[in-house]
Amino acid sequence: MSGSDRTAASPTTNQGSGGHGIFRPLSPLRPGWRSLLHAFVIRARKTPSRIAIQDSFGAKLTYSQTLMKAAALSRVLSRELGDEEFVGLMLPPMVPSAVANLALGFLGKVAVNLNYTTNQAMVDSAVAQCGIRRVITSSRVLEKCPIRPSADLLMLEDVPAKVRASDKAFAALVAKAVPIPALGRFLPGLRTRGLDDLATVIFTSGSTGDPKGVMLTHRNILSNVLQIDEQIELAEREMILGILPFFHSFGYTIGIWTALVLGKSVVYHVNPLDARTIGKLCEEHDVTLIAGTPSFTRMYLKACRADQFKALKHLLLGAEKLKDETYREIKATLGIEPMQGYGTTELSPVVSVNVPAETTLPDGRKLYANKPGSVGLPVPGTAVKTVDPETGEDLKSGATGLICVKGPQVMPGYLHKPEATAKVLKDGWYSTGDLGFVDDDGFLTITDRLSRFSKIAGEMVPHVGVESAIMAAAGVDENQVAVTSIPDPKHGERLCVLYTELGGATPDDVHHRLVDAGVPRLWIPSVRDFVRIDEIPITGTGKIDLRALRDLAVKQPVA
Repeated sequence: MSGSDRTAASPTTNQGSGGHGIFRPLSPLRPGWRSLLHAFVIRARKTPSRIAIQDSFGAKLTYSQTLMKAAALSRVLSRELGDEEFVGLMLPPMVPSAVANLALGFLGKVAVNLNYTTNQAMVDSAVAQCGIRRVITSSRVLEKCPIRPSADLLMLEDVPAKVRASDKAFAALVAKAVPIPALGRFLPGLRTRGLDDLATVIFTSGSTGDPKGVMLTHRNILSNVLQIDEQIELAEREMILGILPFFHSFGYTIGIWTALVLGKSVVYHVNPLDARTIGKLCEEHDVTLIAGTPSFTRMYLKACRADQFKALKHLLLGAEKLKDETYREIKATLGIEPMQGYGTTELSPVVSVNVPAETTLPDGRKLYANKPGSVGLPVPGTAVKTVDPETGEDLKSGATGLICVKGPQVMPGYLHKPEATAKVLKDGWYSTGDLGFVDDDGFLTITDRLSRFSKIAGEMVPHVGVESAIMAAAGVDENQVAVTSIPDPKHGERLCVLYTELGGATPDDVHHRLVDAGVPRLWIPSVRDFVRIDEIPITGTGKIDLRALRDLAVKQPVA
């Protein structure tokens, strides 16, 4: 569908049917939002002198300058690229990376941000699945990253020499003079890409198997941007910290489009683990919104001064459970309530988030919208239900089951994988693979990941539950213990504990403590299946790398 065919999208009322809790409708997309690119151009024309993007390397661009840079780069890329639809990007979050994503969009290309923190096989798989022939990267990235995409490389450092005077004149004309309705004649992406066209492909981490390419449309991402805005009620002058990579759906949606569509400012840094630099950036730029993980936040609290986050108003945390002690530490140290949320790549990604304020429900009731321990209320336009993992039958509100989500942010499917798509999409509902429940107030709580279970003696044993029991028995935290499963000829599979520290206890001590605490026998790993490792493997976005964890368990000799 072309950009001129549809100008607005709002979820129909039946999207809430079958869900638990109270369905809150989403406002229609704003006038002129015919694609992400249209929405950005409208914003750039409205606030041309406002700072749009900047980074820790010192780059800083206003909205007008961002539009000009992207338009000029699109001209350069039009000469460098062929007729391929998909173009790879292997760049960390920084100003040139954001500009390159915009430039490819202006050309009508689909930007595919590749995961430079994974391995060669995963990147090669992404390149092959998309048929990528060119990858935009940087010599700085290649110096630090052993991965070499199986495609021709266009080095970012070579671009300035390719920019002609005519490109600059073209960019100035596009940014300042050409009426918005006529821009499609200059920037083909504005003419050829509409709401239901593909905006990007983001690959899953492959932590539980081969990576799948999640197709996200302009409608998906614009709807999620609006859902985030309505749920959190972002201020006019938010300053966002962009530390999540663009190959991560949250980094892509929040770090690029939420900022640039809604007129916010964002400051990028290439490494979310570089706590000291992040503290300085937050202090220098008065950062008001950070999106990350509880693990990252604990790191910042240890390495940074609390007053460096004096302007912080919104701390969005996901990807892992927010422990009670971490919640209390953040609140005591920073004087704000962390907002635990939930999302998946297939959902663009935000499903729900807590908000430390009062919200008005459709029935007129006032509700304090932060419930620690939950992942918040579903964002407007989103219906959530639980089903029986075995039968697929809908469960009653409050019952724990497989979480399914319906809304305008649900992906159309996996790239070139109709069978995988059919397994998770049914009648508009996306099956998340996570277990949880929606309580009487409408808050969603996640209890476990379906893939993080072992079936032992006919019973499903939750890895997270076993981890919690071991951590309590040893007096350690989640960064020191992780549970997976390994093949077992007698029972099919058995539990394996990988740990960096057990609080001075031995595996035998922990085993006895679990027995004394009354932990179910099937939940108690054998002493021989405790494996000491140097560090718990995590993905580039802070999640436990389940695939690497299992590989370690299978390969390493047990004690």
